[in-house]
Amino acid sequence: MTDNHEWWRSAVIYQIYPRSFADSDGDGYGDLPGVISKLPYLKELGVDAVWLSPFYRSPMADAGYDVADYRQVDPLFGATADAHRLIEEAHALGLRVVIDLVPNHTSDAHEWFQAAIAAEPGAPERQRYLIRDGSGPSGELPPNNWRSLFGGEGWSRLQRPDGTPEQWYLHLFDTHQPDLDWNTEAVREGFDDILRHWLDLGVDGFRVDVAHSLIKANGLPDEDATIDRSYFNLGPMWDQDGVHDIYRRWRKVLEEYDGDRVLVAEAWVPDPERLARYVRSDEMHQAFNFDFLTSAWDAASYRKVITETMAANAAVGAPTTWVLSNHDVVRHATRLAREDPSDTGGIAATDPQPDAALGLRRARAATLMMLALPGSAYLYQGEELGLPEHTAVPDHLRQDPIWFRSGHQEVGRDGCRIPMPWVADAPGAGFSPNGQTWLPQPDSYAALAADQQVGVPGSTWTMYHDALRLRRESRLGAGELAWVNAGKDVVAFDNGPVRVLVNVAGVPVPLPDGEVLLASTDVADVLPADAAVWLRR
Repeated sequence: MTDNHEWWRSAVIYQIYPRSFADSDGDGYGDLPGVISKLPYLKELGVDAVWLSPFYRSPMADAGYDVADYRQVDPLFGATADAHRLIEEAHALGLRVVIDLVPNHTSDAHEWFQAAIAAEPGAPERQRYLIRDGSGPSGELPPNNWRSLFGGEGWSRLQRPDGTPEQWYLHLFDTHQPDLDWNTEAVREGFDDILRHWLDLGVDGFRVDVAHSLIKANGLPDEDATIDRSYFNLGPMWDQDGVHDIYRRWRKVLEEYDGDRVLVAEAWVPDPERLARYVRSDEMHQAFNFDFLTSAWDAASYRKVITETMAANAAVGAPTTWVLSNHDVVRHATRLAREDPSDTGGIAATDPQPDAALGLRRARAATLMMLALPGSAYLYQGEELGLPEHTAVPDHLRQDPIWFRSGHQEVGRDGCRIPMPWVADAPGAGFSPNGQTWLPQPDSYAALAADQQVGVPGSTWTMYHDALRLRRESRLGAGELAWVNAGKDVVAFDNGPVRVLVNVAGVPVPLPDGEVLLASTDVADVLPADAAVWLRR
């Protein structure tokens, strides 16, 4: 594999959610051998790297984001040797490999937590986690008022073997995901070793889960109950200044290795200037631009978020990292047809149903906008097929802990995690050899299967393929953006030899002179609403 210096500045990276990508053994769950079998597909598509969501040993209380052993592959996904083989085979194809790192919490089955709960209060083993005495006359109340992002209390009380209640442990997510105490040197040293383990095996980087949450405010003060509780909450558990010391330390670990290894922040930080702090020259390399993902379908909103985030990143010498979909949000082929496209929460069959045709038109246009912007970009598996959200998953088949912890009030993220359709007329759309799928596929997926789109003119897959080819040829990822005035409802800019127009709303607009390189829909003399075009200048 060629070693392109700072490859991450302009790379297009494809996210694989392993349990839903390809199943090799017929158990209905995707696995690493299945991923390996599809690497040539990704090479043909034209991406530069893959990012895999967790495949580590786990009880699967939160689909693998509850890690019991960071060095071993869970049997659900294959053998540990399969991860080593995946790295080797991806590199042989010229694809880099980024893996998920989950440092905010472990599984309650992790040996660290098992040692902690077996130890007495105050013991060194307990210092790895945020385990605290309760409040109230006899410690019967949680240490503070923090809530779980998945619903319910943010604290659970430990019990001795005889049932006697004692201290409490923090879990910002599921009860089976106890939060680590990153002020403890043993935790920091432990993750240094985990990083080196995978770097020694050749991984090209790490996507860091909830990177803005590792450090909590001193003293764990109560949260202001009057503010909206979300990832955007600037409360005492989010975006504390101390996280940056951790990432400076990690950056030094990565720089021990050759090949430009990278750190990618999943940090839902609403202030572009604070988000840019994560990608300063001695910290991380990339941070997902979630303001772009959650933008309204509005030209002024897009111009604002693109301008502000690029300026904030440029101030620290970092590229902007664009993204439209991932495993935690409604797919953009559905979300962009919502009345409020910034609403990333799941959709139930009883909710208003977005217009599928409108959503796909807007998704294709938004994708051409994203892939023409300078910087790096992430694609989520299946978006190259135009897959919509599954908005009618039967309640009895739901598996997301959000569904259960919210008392069945929030449907959660299952709808964007549906197994991939590979072959239209095969059982399970070719996801597994016998048609088994761990979540049901909607009927619409068959017509969108890969075998119906690869190489087919006008298909969404072909649009992605052609966009990635033109992006490489014109070096758009390494280019510079210059805004063009084409009307209030049109996002228009030049990047190198390419002029991009996205008609976000309103009436069709005349196309300027120039060769049409690529369009999200058929164009002649005008660009329709909800469409995008690339022109040669």
